[in-house]
Amino acid sequence: MLKAVCVLKGDGPVQGTIHFEQKQAGDPVEIKGNITGLAEGDHGFHVHEFGDNTQGCISAGAHYNPHSKKHGGPDDVERHVGDLGNVTADKDGVAKVDITDKLIQLTGPMSIIGRTMVVHEKADDLGKGGNEESEKTGNAGPRLACGIVGIAK
Repeated sequence: MLKAVCVLKGDGPVQGTIHFEQKQAGDPVEIKGNITGLAEGDHGFHVHEFGDNTQGCISAGAHYNPHSKKHGGPDDVERHVGDLGNVTADKDGVAKVDITDKLIQLTGPMSIIGRTMVVHEKADDLGKGGNEESEKTGNAGPRLACGIVGIAK
């Protein structure tokens, strides 16, 4: 069993802890956790390319995209490896994360260990927004909180 963890923090009230589990290399990764302090509704949730938060979430770079594809949803063939879609916050601002993804990995060339998770202000349009920004970011807007994915015990 491979395990990882990410503690999300931002300049505002948004924070959370995300846990990753993978039975063995090549298997889907289960992503579970809670994010608090969000506005009610959907928020883009992505793996970004760098594990660099020296200038806040902006220094994490773009979405993790080793295959140079256009932005998409987690079930699309055409998507960045880091495209995990949306998390949905309830009326209390809490998003319960429960995602299983087949592209990200916790080991090998698609590993997300050492990269940054980001939760965004707006909903991710999953690349269907009809403009150039949609094909890059899903029009998910500013980065509210982020954290580096690390190996968990």
